[in-house]
Amino acid sequence: MSQPRKHVVWDIVGTVVSYQVGWDAINARLGDKLRAHNIDPYFFGFAWNEVAEREYTYLSMSGKYARYYDCVRGLFYRVLGQAGIEKPREFASDDDLEYILSQYRELKARPGAAECWQKLRDAGFTMWAFTAGDAARVQGYLEKNGIPCPEENFRSCDTLGIGKPAPECYKPLLEEFQKNGDEAWFAAAHQWDVSAAKRSGFKGAYVTVLEKEACNELFGELDVQADDFITLADRIIEASKAG
Repeated sequence: MSQPRKHVVWDIVGTVVSYQVGWDAINARLGDKLRAHNIDPYFFGFAWNEVAEREYTYLSMSGKYARYYDCVRGLFYRVLGQAGIEKPREFASDDDLEYILSQYRELKARPGAAECWQKLRDAGFTMWAFTAGDAARVQGYLEKNGIPCPEENFRSCDTLGIGKPAPECYKPLLEEFQKNGDEAWFAAAHQWDVSAAKRSGFKGAYVTVLEKEACNELFGELDVQADDFITLADRIIEASKAG
């Protein structure tokens, strides 16, 4: 039997890479028009993403799995309407939508993310990627940002046909680790994601770079928490040594 290993499974979109490029594209294409209706373009980007995540999750829960990217595309005009635009399809066009979506393919790594991964690798951890996004696009984010992750260490909900945070998403990979008594961490900037992984059996590592405000009274205490990636790496390493 081989010796136990140490692993960190990472959420990618929103965690390792930021939504900022996509939100900048909304501002560039529609910002002035949105502001004329007292709608902040960056908050619109946040709301659009949150609605897409909710509907993606609800569809999965109801047995009708849809790719997250398709949820984002399909809900654009609905969210414009909910933001207060009376005629969304006159306010914005399919060309606007395609431009914004094209920019979402260019998301950038957050400061310190690449260094965090390397620091953990140097400490003996194997890095994994687990995303609700489609595999090719999300693998492209990592490659473009110089964050290596071999294909065999990459997992997508699209393959499972079940969306996070369903426990069934986390358990197949966790069971792989448990066969050999390996140490398994799950790291994300979405507290709901980390807490769901922890309840499924992972150790949980939460970085607040996206949500800013931890809501532990809702999600529960996690094993480690930090405001930046380097500190998160240090705390995972320290917690691992402490057992």
